[in-house]
Amino acid sequence: MELNGKVIGFAITGSFCTFKSVLNQMEELVAQGADIVPIMSQNAFTTDTRFASAAEVNIRVENICQKTIITTVKEAEPIGPKGYLDLLIIAPCTGNTLAKLAAGIADTSVTMAAKAHLRNNKPVLIAVSTNDGLANAAKNIGVLLNYKNVYFVPFRQDDCIKKPTSLVADMPSIAESAKLALEKKQIQPVLLG
Repeated sequence: MELNGKVIGFAITGSFCTFKSVLNQMEELVAQGADIVPIMSQNAFTTDTRFASAAEVNIRVENICQKTIITTVKEAEPIGPKGYLDLLIIAPCTGNTLAKLAAGIADTSVTMAAKAHLRNNKPVLIAVSTNDGLANAAKNIGVLLNYKNVYFVPFRQDDCIKKPTSLVADMPSIAESAKLALEKKQIQPVLLG
């Protein structure tokens, strides 16, 4: 399936080290003709880091999407009743957000967007980025792998020596994963070596 003309929610949570790669993929989706609706968690939207200031990231996101960023639960809730997204991508998706999604908690703009979107029987694509992916977050990944309409961007350990439980999605695979998720298919392999 092509991305041209598809309305895609792109939700960003606070795995700041992946922002550069993630925003490059957001640009790629736009280049392929997707209409991107930006969503950011409060931490992603407001936190200055060694990678970039919040203002720099937010300006880049809004320039890519040509839309104002959804940052509150109230702003995200209409995604459900209006049903205007074809796909919701959560990239990066932190361990905290994974846990909330697995438990059905919708107390952030991103988790509310997912809850609202899933009620319409439409796909959510998750790009994991968490230091505890093979520890505490592993159970939540397992739960979400079994959820209807939830798909994953392929992921791997990002530093098995210094961070043996850390997982990160292969961000350049977002576009291809999105095309398959729109067809209700999981890209394979999910687990990369």
